[in-house]
Amino acid sequence: MTPHASNIAPDLSHYSEWFDAYLARQNEQDRAMLQAALKLAAQHYPADLATFAGEPVMSNVFGAAEMVNEMDLLPDAVAATLLSSISLCLEDWQTVVTEQCNATVTELVKGIDEVHKLTQFAKVDSLATPEERAQQAETMRKMLLAMVTDIRVVLIKLAMRTRTMQYIGTLPDSPEKRAIAKETLDIFAPLANRLGVWQLKWQLEDLGFRHQEPEKYKEIAKLLDEKRTERLEYIENFLDILRGELAKFNIHFEVAGRPKHIYSIYKKMVKKKLDFDGLYDIRAVRILVDTIPECYTTLGIVHSLWQPVPGEFDDYIANPKGNGYKSLHTVIIGPEDKGVEVQIRTFDMHQFNEFGVAAHWRYKEGGKGDSAYEQKIAWLRQLLDWRENMAESGKEDLAAAFKTELFHDTIYVLTPHGKVLSLPAGATPIDFAYALHSSIGDRCRGAKVEGQIVPLSTPLENGQRVEIITAKEGHPSVNWLHEGWVKSGKAISKIRAFIRQQNADTVREEGRAQLDKQLAKINPKPNLQDLAENLGFKKLDDLYTAIGQGEVTPRAIQKACGLLNEPPPAPITETTIVKQSKIKKGGKNGVLIDGEDGLMTTLAKCCKPAPPDDIVGFVTRERGISVHRRNCPSYLHLAEQSPDKVLNASWAAAQEGQVFAVDIEIRAQDRNGLLRDVSDALARHKLNVTAVQTQSRDLEASMRFTLEVKQVNDLPRVLASLGDVKGVLSVTRL
Repeated sequence: MTPHASNIAPDLSHYSEWFDAYLARQNEQDRAMLQAALKLAAQHYPADLATFAGEPVMSNVFGAAEMVNEMDLLPDAVAATLLSSISLCLEDWQTVVTEQCNATVTELVKGIDEVHKLTQFAKVDSLATPEERAQQAETMRKMLLAMVTDIRVVLIKLAMRTRTMQYIGTLPDSPEKRAIAKETLDIFAPLANRLGVWQLKWQLEDLGFRHQEPEKYKEIAKLLDEKRTERLEYIENFLDILRGELAKFNIHFEVAGRPKHIYSIYKKMVKKKLDFDGLYDIRAVRILVDTIPECYTTLGIVHSLWQPVPGEFDDYIANPKGNGYKSLHTVIIGPEDKGVEVQIRTFDMHQFNEFGVAAHWRYKEGGKGDSAYEQKIAWLRQLLDWRENMAESGKEDLAAAFKTELFHDTIYVLTPHGKVLSLPAGATPIDFAYALHSSIGDRCRGAKVEGQIVPLSTPLENGQRVEIITAKEGHPSVNWLHEGWVKSGKAISKIRAFIRQQNADTVREEGRAQLDKQLAKINPKPNLQDLAENLGFKKLDDLYTAIGQGEVTPRAIQKACGLLNEPPPAPITETTIVKQSKIKKGGKNGVLIDGEDGLMTTLAKCCKPAPPDDIVGFVTRERGISVHRRNCPSYLHLAEQSPDKVLNASWAAAQEGQVFAVDIEIRAQDRNGLLRDVSDALARHKLNVTAVQTQSRDLEASMRFTLEVKQVNDLPRVLASLGDVKGVLSVTRL
């Protein structure tokens, strides 16, 4: 809490009466511990010390302590609630509290103090989009659970916030009051709902709504022309009738009323876009029975007693919700012509709906979450529900159960502006920098944690405030990966991408140097752009990269330069025309279009045609005529769309040294040495391999090779040879 002066003298008469009765029920050891806590609070809390909302601290902690007791959180937690502001008033408070109370109380107070400081600093950006604000609020809720080792710290915080919401109801409307209410609805009410702390959840929701939207609250409250107690009496009378009728059918059942709270009504009006008169389930009851047939029998009994409302029946037993939620929902016109929602389910369904994979809070909040987190929430909710049973086995067992590290696989840290970021456990300032922005990660040169400069390898902890020191320009260090300083997937992928880019730059420069070396032997020098295009590349950089990777050989460069530098052809005579018409070579791809050569053709990469495949041409915008195998799916689709662009194609006479790329796929049982044996088999056939892609899953390997062949007829013996390799299951041309 932030200390504030208060002119209000706290009225503790009610709390003194409650506390005295509470003390009388404790054993001697706990009674002494609680009295010591009260004495410390009375001695060290100044009379004018107030909470951030302006309430006298003594009345605040007493009010919260009473709620903590109602949640069965044990005397240690009650004492810690009383001492929740001691750190503001006593410098060596940890030593004093440990000596006069015990170490558990000290740890709880320390946790409360840390959570309070964190929530005072962490803020949801008001300028963010609604989706971003919702995500930030969700991250803050997860942070509150992750930064405590004893879940009671969060429950005490919820009780203290509930007490604060009760108090600000006595204050006039103000922006500060509405801000507290908004934070309550964004952070604390959903957290109470998620943990199943119903006795605090409805108060946090209704009070938060009342103080944030007082006009809407008053409007709905006025429309509810009956007070809460009157609604409870109505539901109890309704249940009396229902119990009597169900007893006649010898059905084992439990019934309970579920009076709707004002905030719940408001949310339903907004969600369903209805006015108040369109709501039927302002009053609701739940009936639990043993079996599914009894669910439908009970539904028939309810409908025989009261008239159902058309269109307001949902069978979530026959058609469960996506999260597994099962129940029958119906709305009937009950006594005094008032609508009542009735939910009918088995005891097992109720158990799952309440605790199974946190289905209930996902259904209520309409949110999505990862299943691992939901499992942890479900465990906590069951723990809170089992408190009374666990208490029978001893306080020590129960107190130990509250201590959990369920959420410590993720840490939550803050930016200097109070934004909360989630990172994997063990994350360092480097991960934090990349979580902010990729460019900040690249330029990260140092970090401050809680204002102190720390090494970039420092593991971060929950709740720390981190500031990144950056250079104007820079790039990540490969050592960040090698030294294990990076834990988050985003940071790892960004650094690896940089390394790949650096390698690409190196390869490109190596290719440029090799080309310069080759061109030094050639005279006259060709135009570089013409040379690139002649070799099939649009950009010079692509040519440099291909040379650096060994895809373009020195011989190919010399040949391309020779073609560019060769003298103009002699005048064409009738004799030469006859000679050319007899043997057509078909250009560099060896393809004739409608029997003619000299046209710009490219072999399609989708199907990689090679002689003697049946081929066809298709006119493109930028690549001239694309040559496909006639059964190629891509070609068939293109031809269907634009049949006018289809041209006949055929293979010309083979040119010396001309090869074609084909793809083959090998599926085999994965084993050591498999790739080596396959490569040896290909080498025996003197085939050049230009690309390899391998993948292994569930002990089965898939390998794709791009081979250079003179014609497809060469393939069968190659495929047969590969099929003889140990472990190979199949070999196919793609």
